Amino acid sequence: MLHIKVFNPATKPTSIEKDEIVQFLFDHLDEFGDDKSDILKCVDYAVKDVSSFGGHILIGSVNDVIASIVIINKTGMKGYIPENILVYIATNRDFRGQGIGKAMMEESIKLANGSIALHVEPNNPAKFLYEKLGFTNKYLEMRLTK
Repeated sequence: MLHIKVFNPATKPTSIEKDEIVQFLFDHLDEFGDDKSDILKCVDYAVKDVSSFGGHILIGSVNDVIASIVIINKTGMKGYIPENILVYIATNRDFRGQGIGKAMMEESIKLANGSIALHVEPNNPAKFLYEKLGFTNKYLEMRLTK
């Protein structure tokens, strides 16, 4: 049975829980992941440990083992830019294909006020989950990195 714990600016993770979140995402995002320092910035943003609009973190566990984590950050915008951005979702390799990622996304969507944007690489298998949940590809993302 999946047990979901929610962190947000009102219910913040401990420093040990933060470390677990960062390590889990670093280990299970595979080739779609980021450096630990960037993941920690996202965690801090979601729980407003830095100046931000906040967001939420969901940790899904099965028998006290982390099965999946989702982080959504608020953008502070509305309309022309969605109110939320899905920054991270990862499912433990041992739990993939069991519907846990879908359950985590559904719960996270319920918690988010407003629309949600996300970035997904074309070869990421999670793209099919996002499409099943109603996400559409309206734009081609382009970035200028300075």
